[in-house]
Amino acid sequence: MAYIGIDLFYPALKALETLGCEILEIFTCNTDNVTEFNVEISGFAKSRNIPCKTSRITQADIARLLRNGCEAAICGGYYFKIPADTKLPIANIHPSLLPVGRGSWPMALSILRGDKKSGVTIHKIAEGFDTGDILLQREFEIAADETHKSFMEKANRLLPGMLKELVEDFSNLWQNAVPQDEGEYWPMPNEKQYTVTPNMTAEQADLILRAFFGYECIYDRNGEKSVIIGGRAVKCDKMSGKEFPLVDGYIKIIKNL
Repeated sequence: MAYIGIDLFYPALKALETLGCEILEIFTCNTDNVTEFNVEISGFAKSRNIPCKTSRITQADIARLLRNGCEAAICGGYYFKIPADTKLPIANIHPSLLPVGRGSWPMALSILRGDKKSGVTIHKIAEGFDTGDILLQREFEIAADETHKSFMEKANRLLPGMLKELVEDFSNLWQNAVPQDEGEYWPMPNEKQYTVTPNMTAEQADLILRAFFGYECIYDRNGEKSVIIGGRAVKCDKMSGKEFPLVDGYIKIIKNL
């Protein structure tokens, strides 16, 4: 197999190795290693002497994989569009219950929307983003205090079992994959959606901070903007002296991301 992705779904790569799959090549992306990472993926490749490429995967790469006996590829978080017209079966891991929640950031948007459940879908790569036939799907509940971090922890806990099922019955699942309905595409969040202001309540602010926990949020005080990564809103009576005050509380920066 080949693996394509960043650290977002690193447990998927570990699961494939545990299942006895031979990883021929790894394709990842250059990340900021502040909010998104490729450290574990790159370290995995280096420690096992597996070729690892950070530039966009191409048809030439896929042709080489096929010549070298690659039977399938798994993608788990990748910045580039992957060629879909290929003889190599390529499956993508997506953190929503497709066909609802197509797009790059359904995790944050599910929390912002107040959804009660989400999940993981493994589907075929297709020309349209996240539109390929569904191979496997599992769901989980979204807690009232869900953060982006805890959302991804739930998603990643599903992966070992899902990949075991996929690897052990790949041909059958591939041949009997279920086409998606029309579905919903969710555009990337805009700055307003990840901006907190002093006139928000702690509850309003915390929804935004939870949805993007570990990623950049903006605190906008009358046009003076600060970047917050890993903050939570705290409700309290005394806001004097707090760096990021709210109507009924303040923002506390959480260090242990």
